[in-house]
Amino acid sequence: MNKLLDIKNLHTMAEDDHKKKILKGLDLSIKKGEIHVIMGPNGSGKSTLANTIFSSPRYIVTEGNITLDGEDITNLPTNEIAKKGVFMSFQTPEEIPGVSLAQFLKTTKQSITGEKINLMSFIKEIDKYTKELNMREEYTSREFNVGFSGGEKKKNEILQMLLLNPKLAILDETDSGLDVDAIKTVSKGINLYKNNDNAVLIITHSTKILKGLKVDKVHILVDGKIVKTGDSSLAQEIEENGYKEFLK
Repeated sequence: MNKLLDIKNLHTMAEDDHKKKILKGLDLSIKKGEIHVIMGPNGSGKSTLANTIFSSPRYIVTEGNITLDGEDITNLPTNEIAKKGVFMSFQTPEEIPGVSLAQFLKTTKQSITGEKINLMSFIKEIDKYTKELNMREEYTSREFNVGFSGGEKKKNEILQMLLLNPKLAILDETDSGLDVDAIKTVSKGINLYKNNDNAVLIITHSTKILKGLKVDKVHILVDGKIVKTGDSSLAQEIEENGYKEFLK
């Protein structure tokens, strides 16, 4: 079996509003080695999908299931899903005063793997990836995301992805607010991470981040359902024509 992520008939509602249905029978399958893209108008359920996969308490699954590498993860807590190999990059990364980036990375990796970190090899790995992502060395000694620009925060997310090396990386509008150079760096990080045993799910409003990537499938999400799936040319079609065809 080559499926890494398999979502069937997923229905969700908001935790604070049980009358508000958001995902309405969503199906999605991603194979190992693939990059998939979710696009759609505001309010269509894109971020809800990402947060539901990661078991955010803000959303309740009322029907359907989510399987990762053959194992049902629908009702697992977030920390267990992370240990199973799911990583999520947030639209607005959090700041953690009093904790350095290096401390955060070491603690997180040790928590995910359950193994003691070899400090010297870990430092070498951090140095390697910070260079690849054009991040200044002193960032690792600074407080986590405190005083970082938007672009620096997004690079930090990609650095975490590379160091944790998850099975599935979910990138929720990682390219939002980035300039051209930062978008190229984020794309480079995705390519460094990508291999035949993992997969990437990118949620975006723009095609800029996709230009340096080999995208396998693009899905259009409208009103809680995937209404069309195509190859990378579908993203370009949306860039040129918008979503009017799917909003009838």
